[in-house]
Amino acid sequence: MANTSASKLNAIPRRAVGRDGVLDVAARLFREQGYGSVSLRKIAEAAGIKAGSIYYHFGSKDEIVARVLDAGIQVVHESMRQAVSALPEGTGAEAILRAAIGAHLRALLDVSDYSSANVRIFGQVPQSVRDANLHTRRAYEAEWDNLLSRLQADGALKRDVDIRRLRLMLIGALNATLEWFDPHRGSAEALSRTYADVFLNGILERQET
Repeated sequence: MANTSASKLNAIPRRAVGRDGVLDVAARLFREQGYGSVSLRKIAEAAGIKAGSIYYHFGSKDEIVARVLDAGIQVVHESMRQAVSALPEGTGAEAILRAAIGAHLRALLDVSDYSSANVRIFGQVPQSVRDANLHTRRAYEAEWDNLLSRLQADGALKRDVDIRRLRLMLIGALNATLEWFDPHRGSAEALSRTYADVFLNGILERQET
């Protein structure tokens, strides 16, 4: 991924001197530039602090990365969980899935540098960092598995649908929107409706027999 220009770095708010501020800046840089192009010195410069000051809060770049990865999933997880739990009792399966899909996409595309950074750099970071993130990642996957399994048990999903494969396909497709989504050409809300239509209703016209 191309390096962010100096002018773009200078545009990052320089309020960051504390732990949370350093993480905010790091998440934004990882989202824009990837893992390998972002150094502790670059994070410090973008935050408006000396490189050595980062060590008051973090022992290494990978410690920062681990916090960003965890926070990225937690943002999406909480958004999805709240969207589903806020629905009235008795809400149908289609409305539940539309709410979950919409919450995931909004958190990914509109809300958080952390969630976007997670998707973009997870495959670039050292294995030890990925392993440390697995607990948080598995918790979100379990949230989807439990939701889909409940809908299947209620008869809303076909009995022969493999829940794990469905979840992998669904989350993978949603996360892939980071590579091409342009907010100037449409909203995350509109995109979520399109994706939900495809997943829930398919793409083929029903043929009368």
